[in-house]
Amino acid sequence: MSRIGKKPVPVPSGVEVSLESLDLKIKGPKGELRVPMSDVLGVTVEESAVVVVRKAESKQAMAMHGLIRSLIANAVTGVTDGFSKRLNVYGVGFRAEVEGARLTLNIGYSHPVVYDAPEGVQLTTEAGSGGSQAGITVRGIDKQKVGQVAADIRDKRKPDPYKGKGVRYENEVIHWKAGKTASA
Repeated sequence: MSRIGKKPVPVPSGVEVSLESLDLKIKGPKGELRVPMSDVLGVTVEESAVVVVRKAESKQAMAMHGLIRSLIANAVTGVTDGFSKRLNVYGVGFRAEVEGARLTLNIGYSHPVVYDAPEGVQLTTEAGSGGSQAGITVRGIDKQKVGQVAADIRDKRKPDPYKGKGVRYENEVIHWKAGKTASA
């Protein structure tokens, strides 16, 4: 049996969980999310917990058990606290600016790079710290969407392994490469 799947998901006060056809609707103070359910799993919604059970012992049911439980737990966390990822921009003259849902990056190209955030994701910028030129914070209630937006922004200019210039996650470790050395 799945160790993760058999744990009940605690539901804090102020969060409503309801089962609608093949979707689990989770509504909280920050918003509302839907988790798609599989027909090989069953869900019981109690007062203070959600329990995911398998209807059969098939390979698909065993594979989906822990996954669906994790998606429900992430949705409950998202509608109560939300998720955030922080990116730092490194490089001389590199900048990041936000106007509404549009992020403009000046990251060493001949043109500014513009990224439009999807609905449900907020972008903010602040002055850099620890050697970075700017900091970008990605916030939202959907963990997958927040992670995807952060990865898309990082993909605009990945960190250079020689000088470290580019966009990287806050605690990302760069594996530096040695440059050319003069031979005698």
